[in-house]
Amino acid sequence: MDSRELLTDLARRPLQELDHFWDSVDAEQLNGHPAGHPNSIAWLVWHTGREIDVQVADASGREQIWAQGWSARFDLDVEDDDLGLGHTEDEARAIVVENKDLLRGYLSAVTDESLDYISTLRPDDLSAVIDESWDPPVTRGVRLVSVYADALQHVGQAAYAAGTQRT
Repeated sequence: MDSRELLTDLARRPLQELDHFWDSVDAEQLNGHPAGHPNSIAWLVWHTGREIDVQVADASGREQIWAQGWSARFDLDVEDDDLGLGHTEDEARAIVVENKDLLRGYLSAVTDESLDYISTLRPDDLSAVIDESWDPPVTRGVRLVSVYADALQHVGQAAYAAGTQRT
C-alpha cells in the first residue's frame, strides 16, 4: 500500500463514521446542545466539512466546494471563509441546520473533492512544504493527515452527542 492509498482510506473515514449513527439523528437532536455545550451535532458536522473543504482547497489551489453553491444552500449567517474555528458560544449556537441530508451531502461532496485531489498527488507532492508559519514547517502530507485526524475527532464528538440524546 502506498501513501496515496493510505490518504484515500483516511479521507473516506469521516463520512463512513458519520454513516454509523446518522440515521438515528433527528432534527431536534441535530441542533440540540447536550449538557448545554454550544457545539451541536449540526455545528460539528458543518465544521468538519468546512475544515476539510478550506484546507484541501488551500493545499490544492482549487476552489472550495462551499463556494460552489453550498453556502447559498445552507443560508447561514456566516462569512464565506468561516469554518467555525474560534467561534464564540453565540456564533456556534447560531449554526442551525434543519435538513440533515444537506449536512451529509456537503460532507460527501467535500470527501469526493478530497479523493479526487489525493488521486492526483505524487509521492514527492506529499513532502512539499506548504506552510512555513509553523516550526517545523508543514508538508502537504502532514497537513492532510492533520485535517482528517481532526475531522474524525469531530465526527466522534457528534456520535457521542447523538448517543447522549437517545431516548
